[in-house]
Amino acid sequence: MEEKEKPRLSRLTAILTQLQAKRIVTATELAERHDVSVRTIYRDIRTLEKSGIPIVTEEGKGYSIMEGYHLPPVLFTEDEANALITMQQLAIKNKDLSFVENMSSAIEKIKAILRYSQKGNADLLADRIYFGGNNSEEKTSNNLMQIQSAITQYKVLSMDYLSSEDKRTTRNIEPFAIYSTNGNFLLIAFCRKRNQFRHFRIDFIEKLVAEGETFDPHNMTINEYFEKYVKNQ
Repeated sequence: MEEKEKPRLSRLTAILTQLQAKRIVTATELAERHDVSVRTIYRDIRTLEKSGIPIVTEEGKGYSIMEGYHLPPVLFTEDEANALITMQQLAIKNKDLSFVENMSSAIEKIKAILRYSQKGNADLLADRIYFGGNNSEEKTSNNLMQIQSAITQYKVLSMDYLSSEDKRTTRNIEPFAIYSTNGNFLLIAFCRKRNQFRHFRIDFIEKLVAEGETFDPHNMTINEYFEKYVKNQ
């Protein structure tokens, strides 16, 4: 009996973490994540509700935790704490200043809730990890966080852009997604000037301004975008 209870307790804790991490989570998503049936997830959700967790069920969508409700900090395992340190060192090598500052600040806040014994190990590991690339530590852009905000809030952006051929243009764009290749961040956006999706190197953006206008969401995933617009090019 004890052997069966441990995995379930671990799963319930993980489900709580996932509910905190996303605005909404589906039963199917949770079932696949924990390799159990959807029926088992239904039982887990009822168990969490009975324990006093205010879980909101959105019919046809999934589950979320009631807005304004905060659970106490989750303790990290040693491996999870080490992964955070590694992520911080990777972030420092990033070329975008806004990303580096916000990522470092976020990770410092997370590190603040580590157990005391983990803090010393975290400091040690930070001194023993090195990633090559961008060795000058030069930050060549400062727009990533503003772009991320525009993606989630569907904001139209006005952009002054200098291409690799030294051609300068001003255009309004509807930001869709970001991906990284060869150490550079690329922005996928619907360009109103060209009336089609385009790719832009974020470090080539000279000026970026939110227009105060919103656009209708492009109802596709980034994988669907690549399948539709990139795969057959």
